Amino acid sequence: MIFVNLPVTDIEAAKAFYAGLGFEQNMQFSDENTASFEIAENITAMVLTRERFASFLPAGATTGDPAQTVSVMNALSAESRQECDDLLAKAIEHGGSKYNESQDHGFMYGTAFADPSGNVWEAVWMDPSAIAG
Repeated sequence: MIFVNLPVTDIEAAKAFYAGLGFEQNMQFSDENTASFEIAENITAMVLTRERFASFLPAGATTGDPAQTVSVMNALSAESRQECDDLLAKAIEHGGSKYNESQDHGFMYGTAFADPSGNVWEAVWMDPSAIAG
């Protein structure tokens, strides 16, 4: 399993954003400072207030601001080009923003968006025949 832990500025905006993308919130692992969203069977995004996120860091470490400095770009596999575009549209509709221009390489296509706190996500489709080699 993969758990992606993301610091967010506004937990309520983050909850609305990730629910708006169609990800199911797991209430067992959510509270006023944390929200758990199942992205896929073995992938969970944990959005945490900046204060809660910092509580997992060693003494002296600081939480970066994803709106100012990108440290990671999380990429999600899409079933089609249209699914990439649809995810981008949902992101914008639910408080996110377009992060970069769409990339079209013929056999591979992707979009990029940021959540309301600046955490970057990509949706990527690759032609199955290109994967097979």
